[in-house]
Amino acid sequence: MAGQTWMEAAMSENLTVGHRTRTMENVALKSRRIRFLQEQMKTNSKRDLQLWSISILVILILATGFTAILAPSIAWRSANFHFDFKYLPQLFWGMISLILLFSVYVITQKKELNATRSALVQEFVMSEHLQEFSILDPVTQLLNPCAIDLIMTKETARANRLDVALAFATINLDNLQSIQKQLGAEQRDQALYHAARLLKKTFRGSDVIFRSRPQEFLVIMPDTSEQQAENAVARLATITERWNADTETGFEFSLSWGIAPYVTGASGSDVLERARRSMFLSSHKLNFVF
Repeated sequence: MAGQTWMEAAMSENLTVGHRTRTMENVALKSRRIRFLQEQMKTNSKRDLQLWSISILVILILATGFTAILAPSIAWRSANFHFDFKYLPQLFWGMISLILLFSVYVITQKKELNATRSALVQEFVMSEHLQEFSILDPVTQLLNPCAIDLIMTKETARANRLDVALAFATINLDNLQSIQKQLGAEQRDQALYHAARLLKKTFRGSDVIFRSRPQEFLVIMPDTSEQQAENAVARLATITERWNADTETGFEFSLSWGIAPYVTGASGSDVLERARRSMFLSSHKLNFVF
């Protein structure tokens, strides 16, 4: 009993560390996005400041020109200077034309700056929520964690309504981190991709497969008893063993898994946690290597 308590405490600590790691990765990603947005907004603000500087300069020049036309004695301070007023209408309308042209330029530039600013904000918001809207994992092309609650609720409701069997299986790639350390991130993604193909080859079309965590897969198996789920996982072990022997990718898979049958009235999250607990305990009591 004490040994089981220790194992459960270790499992809880392991899950907490994993959650903390994922949280730190999300914070780092958001920080990079914020820095990028700040840099773009700073550049946009500089353009805005330049536009205002040009506007002020043009206003001063025009003010000086009007002063020279309307009050030449004040502007030039020369008694010998005489202004021919017959050219005043042409100069006046010329000034008005310049003001209108410059106003059009300023308005166009302001619209462009505002559009750029809005696009930057929209891009930031969309990038923040893009993962939440997507249900496919880009590496494995399996369903990602965003789809788990929806499918899990649907299948548990069906099992309750029809009184049919339902089983959950969690499968962990135990050596994924070592693959990344030895061979790099590209080979890690290749390992995840091949693992997803093995899962699709093993399980039925009616089974739903997720990449539920960075190195964990979840399989929801409708109309499947615990024994049938164990048989399916045994097939996966055989297929994986054959794949490790026949392929020359530079890595092999080390798997551990847990199976939990659905009990009428239970919540899907409880069944999932039982499957993960079973997987954790099995991986520490006996490490299955294929």
